[in-house]
Amino acid sequence: MESTVLLIDMQSFYASIEKALRPELQHRPLVVSGDPERRSGVILAACPLAKSYGIQNAITLREAEERCPHLIVVRPRMSLYLQTSLRITEILGQFSDRVEPYSIDEQFISISGCQTLFGSPMETARKIQQEIAIQLGLYARIGVGPNKVLSKMACDHFAKKNESGLFELTKDKLETHLWPLPVEKMFGVGKRMGRHLRRMGIATIGDLARCPLARLRKRWGVNGYVLWMTANGIDLSPVHPDTFQKQKAIGHQMTLPRDYHTTEEIGVVLLELCEEVCRRARRQRQVGWTVSVGCRGADFNFPSGFHRQRTMPEATNHTMTVFSHARELFTRFWDGQPIRSIGVSLSQLSADRPMQLSLFENNDQQHRLGHVMDEINQRFGPTAILRAASLTRAGQALERSQKIGGHHR
Repeated sequence: MESTVLLIDMQSFYASIEKALRPELQHRPLVVSGDPERRSGVILAACPLAKSYGIQNAITLREAEERCPHLIVVRPRMSLYLQTSLRITEILGQFSDRVEPYSIDEQFISISGCQTLFGSPMETARKIQQEIAIQLGLYARIGVGPNKVLSKMACDHFAKKNESGLFELTKDKLETHLWPLPVEKMFGVGKRMGRHLRRMGIATIGDLARCPLARLRKRWGVNGYVLWMTANGIDLSPVHPDTFQKQKAIGHQMTLPRDYHTTEEIGVVLLELCEEVCRRARRQRQVGWTVSVGCRGADFNFPSGFHRQRTMPEATNHTMTVFSHARELFTRFWDGQPIRSIGVSLSQLSADRPMQLSLFENNDQQHRLGHVMDEINQRFGPTAILRAASLTRAGQALERSQKIGGHHR
């Protein structure tokens, strides 16, 4: 039985949700943007009408308003967007039990074996598109292919440009549709990789598909093999609901509301980040061997910052242990210049049981204490227990407890 995978992508997801709830704004240029007073004033989503003014995601709100003075600006409501994404998952579940969320506005669904119920792949895609429009008032673009990578590229390069919002990219269309595209358009190839490929004389996806596999493997090893497979439309990864359950790392990054200048105030935020990362690790019953710290400087004209990691003597999810290593990393590599963002992550994850015993540390007590604190915060709210440092001017825990993903709920 031939495999068939659909990639469902919601057009201007956040902006479309806001317009669906406020019909009077249907014919007005609308964007969803963060708060410029807290350095989150960038465009998160722009409706098609706003995009016609040259407004794109990630530009600043100020720049967007210069391009369109009568722009409607809506603050993000992340809880609403997450709930809507889950609703879409439920709708897709009516067509197949193999649904894999790829991002908040993109989901894969395998419809192999469903033809007798819903018709051909394109007919099924059209029914899904109509069902989402009827139930949520949102417009979905859908790419159809024999695997995930082809359905993704079918959506990104063809369905989004079709009036119907649908496109099927089969193996027999590779040479006529996919291969003429610039190599940078291929899934998995960014600007940097594109430059490397062009230096090798590979300018299109077709050039990459026809390139001798041995040459690519000699240059990039396994990654070269993956590039060649993708260019030839080969993807063996299945659609599975639990694909993203096995995380390789747990991390948290924060854009600061102002420039932070001293190790004391940076240390407060670093501790809060370690607390959040370790809380999430404990919730998933994971410990990590490697802690990573990264930051970005405040001066855009002279970019600065770093990303460094170290392996700890033993795997842990204890906040103060991770913080101790993170602080040492930061102190060692920070150039002393003001920073505007900072992040911490825990990787090389493994199950937190069995636990390595120590002659010098009471690991079991620390482990139980962390879980007790988590349980209190879960029952009474994320700020039921706070470290005293979070109550200082540098602390961000109280402010961020009211947000999801750095934006208001």
